[in-house]
Amino acid sequence: MTMPTTLARHPVARLRERARLLALRGSFAVQDLVAPDRASSRALDLWCTVPNGAGRRKDFRPFPGEVATTRTSTGHEVVTESWGTGPVVYLVHGWGGWRGQLGAFVEPLVATGHRVVGFDAPGHGESAPGALGTGKGHIMELLAAFESVAARHGAAAGVVAHSLGCTIASIVVHDRLDAARLVLVGAPADFGDRTYEFAAAVGFTERTRGRLQTTMEQECGRPLAAFDLAPLAASGRLPETLLIHDQFDKEAPYRVSEELAAGWPTATLLTTLGLGHQRILTDPEVVAAAVRHITSATPADRHDRPASRGGRQEDPPRPRT
Repeated sequence: MTMPTTLARHPVARLRERARLLALRGSFAVQDLVAPDRASSRALDLWCTVPNGAGRRKDFRPFPGEVATTRTSTGHEVVTESWGTGPVVYLVHGWGGWRGQLGAFVEPLVATGHRVVGFDAPGHGESAPGALGTGKGHIMELLAAFESVAARHGAAAGVVAHSLGCTIASIVVHDRLDAARLVLVGAPADFGDRTYEFAAAVGFTERTRGRLQTTMEQECGRPLAAFDLAPLAASGRLPETLLIHDQFDKEAPYRVSEELAAGWPTATLLTTLGLGHQRILTDPEVVAAAVRHITSATPADRHDRPASRGGRQEDPPRPRT
């Protein structure tokens, strides 16, 4: 799910990245025309490349926890870390992330009498590579990782998830994990939509995109629509959910959480301004709102916040610099 569209900040690096992207688009355009099967295979390899930006490797854990390993149903060992005692709260990282990214949630949750459990999916953080090898990843491995961790540690007082982790957490909670509360930070766009964006960014047409989607669905054993967030709430099997999203998020469009809040009866939307996709995970007001949501015995601010197109809207924290 790597999208080669964000350019590095240094001028020389930007020029190199633009040149690389132009070359990539040119070669995909040719392959799309004469060898779409080969183009699809190459696109899948690029899609499964795990991003390794420095922002995804930042460590906000306040102190060391108890480190262990758990074996997944796909046969891979994932690193887990837990802090505190009490009802469990899971931390679920996103694509290219790791448990340390969500470390700012650890101390306040432990202080409220919870056991916090984080983990690194295969090919992420400190876990070993998955089936595709070093630098690669697969959404089904992320799903299997959380399923295995949840099976070991049991029912949850809450789950805090970021980016693609929002999809992983929602599916696991919907299908098998008993969780009282859900916090989704920077929820991603639907997979189907992202394949079209990917095709436009990399430079291939529906000839290749359709083949890519077919292969992805075969690999996952389910249609891409099965990863869409909105339908998961239709059965009423998801708990009270706090959606947190920044209006200026460049990686996950804000409209995703807006639309979810509008059609998700149990969801509250907390909007931030200027925190982006990564810094939002360490903002004190965001962390406090997530902890309040998980620890509250009643829906978060249900009666004293204005409605937002059918959902509920909290006042946005002020941007921090």
